[in-house]
Amino acid sequence: MQPKAEIMEHQRLRFALFGNIYQAKKSASIQKVLTCIANYGADLYVDKEYYDFLRDDQHLDVNATKIIKDDDFQADFVISMGGDGTFLKSASRVGKKNIPILGVNMGRLGFLADISPDDIERCLEALHNDDFAIESRALIQVEADGKPLGECNFALNDVAILKRDSASMISIRANVNSQYLNTYQADGLVISTPTGSTAYSLSNGGPIIVPGTKVFSMTAVAPHSLNVRPIVLPDSSVIELDVESRSHHFLVAIDGRSEKCKEGTKITLRRAPYDIKVVKRSDHRYFNTLREKMTWGVDTR
Repeated sequence: MQPKAEIMEHQRLRFALFGNIYQAKKSASIQKVLTCIANYGADLYVDKEYYDFLRDDQHLDVNATKIIKDDDFQADFVISMGGDGTFLKSASRVGKKNIPILGVNMGRLGFLADISPDDIERCLEALHNDDFAIESRALIQVEADGKPLGECNFALNDVAILKRDSASMISIRANVNSQYLNTYQADGLVISTPTGSTAYSLSNGGPIIVPGTKVFSMTAVAPHSLNVRPIVLPDSSVIELDVESRSHHFLVAIDGRSEKCKEGTKITLRRAPYDIKVVKRSDHRYFNTLREKMTWGVDTR
């Protein structure tokens, strides 16, 4: 955790609100958040898609100062209403704006969205009292043949090189800092940040990496050889991947957003030139969340 930045330059705080439009029957929790923001006299900017959902589907009266229709916005804080997936989408909208993101979890406890709606009033009070911390989370920048891949070529969680549909396994030649590492015969390869180490990477046997650790991990998906094991690399590394596939195509999933690539496309991964800022309560304890999500200690035998 790094020291808090000097964020409150305005008397009226500005909150940009993004959310999951597929979560029905959450109107009571959403209303609690909206009421808290209004009670503090803050300016509220709402993503248009989410605003339409709140108004037309949830039938809520949203007192928005401004409707956000694109990525051209500024705010003191972003509030992400949903789960970790919604947080990732919010982070892609924030990009390099350096706006801290507060994740409000509308379902089960998440690693990124770890604030419950019941705690939102206490959290907003903490923001106004400057009683919070900000964590910097590294991103992976993705290039295809030296050019940005897709509309948003930055991953907060992971980048996955995957076979297409029911195609046979693919061959992925990996070089790190221009040195040959290995050729993976597998269904795919996951390159993860510490933030994403508890997501897709973990489900494929990758290591849990504590946030703030300056490393990336590489984990094969269903490798052909049992000798293949995950590897952890300094996040200063430049990773180059060349893929061969019988279908002559493969997929690159950037935080779950898939891009189709032709065989022969060189994929280059490196740490992005900016980080994503995550708002955490001053009493937040990562290992408490980790134990709960992993259900460690549930079996008391």
